Amino acid sequence: MAKHGTAGTRTDDVHRELRSDILGGRLVPGSRLKFPELCERYRVSVGAAREALTRLIAEGLVKNQAHQGYIVTPLSHEDLADLTRARVEIESLVLRLSVLEGDVQWESRAVAAHHVLERAVFLSKDEPGHPTDEWTAAHAAFHLALIDGCTNRRLLGTARSLREEAELYRQWSVSFGQEPDRDFAGEHRALLEAAIGREADRAAELIREHIAHTAQLLISVATDEPGTGQDTGTAPSPGIR
Repeated sequence: MAKHGTAGTRTDDVHRELRSDILGGRLVPGSRLKFPELCERYRVSVGAAREALTRLIAEGLVKNQAHQGYIVTPLSHEDLADLTRARVEIESLVLRLSVLEGDVQWESRAVAAHHVLERAVFLSKDEPGHPTDEWTAAHAAFHLALIDGCTNRRLLGTARSLREEAELYRQWSVSFGQEPDRDFAGEHRALLEAAIGREADRAAELIREHIAHTAQLLISVATDEPGTGQDTGTAPSPGIR
């Protein structure tokens, strides 16, 4: 429940809770976000709810559509294809710069984040079809730690934003992490080794493959029909099927 306080505090609270409800599946993709319901649910003003929705639009989690108003971003083949192409190009560039520019403190943060990820419980008995919140948080922290050595804040901010958008697909994918022949731990270990080994080109190629491969799983949760000629940007990447 959003707390009472200053306008800025109320906006921060409702933004955080809305974001959590979207990523946690309590507000489903495509569902309408009506102000009367939002104000009652989060106990905030229309102004605070509108500002929170504006922030979520910038993060790619909410859209404002004509005749529908605000809705949770739908999951679509076209959107995922566009998102994947952007992530492959931008995140590989940002990781490459991170490897070239990161200092010893950056290396330490990346190693520490990987240590936490390796020890996080991936699947729980209560919900075997989805990664645990612990693993999801550790996974996001590791990938953000890898690119955090990049000194170009605009590029880094864009890469972070695109990862946030992809999280909506990951949360709704029932197949994520379920490939028997895929070694997630090995992929993450290879990324870390290339990064701290200062192998910038290899790290960039590995993240391109990692993103593109994951997109092949996530596309299964899209609710529309794939458009003619659309793909998830995987064709140029070797070894991705």
